[in-house]
Amino acid sequence: MTTFKTYVPKAKEIERRWLIVDATGRTLGRLASDIAVALRGKHKPTFTPNADVGDFVIVVNAAKFKVTGNKLDDKKYYRHSGYPGGLKVETLRQLMQRNPARVIEHAVRGMLPKGALGDRLILKLRIYPGPTHPHQAQKPIPLDEALHRPPPVAPQA
Repeated sequence: MTTFKTYVPKAKEIERRWLIVDATGRTLGRLASDIAVALRGKHKPTFTPNADVGDFVIVVNAAKFKVTGNKLDDKKYYRHSGYPGGLKVETLRQLMQRNPARVIEHAVRGMLPKGALGDRLILKLRIYPGPTHPHQAQKPIPLDEALHRPPPVAPQA
């Protein structure tokens, strides 16, 4: 009888790629889900739940994602300064005007594991509000290509 061993990739065996995704016209939750899968490495055959085997992800045009329904005014983001009366409440519309990258980062962070692993994974996410980014030297490939999916089709106007 043969016994099979579970393969666990060593740190030096992990191949990290740079992936790029254009947020223009993409729904926030679906975009965040795809980014979380890539950061976690779930699209790779060497995926290990307790290890960081994921890729780096670059998001461009972060200010141009879309949301459905009344979320722009109904969705609220809460922060607290730690002092009495220090609760800050901001709607999605206000946060998008102030810092659209934070909206995507918040959505992705909620889909990653909590704890030290999630803290390491979120560091591999780079978000830029415009179409340019300083990572051309890494030769990023499209996220949809890495996840083996066809690119999303833009809705007809």
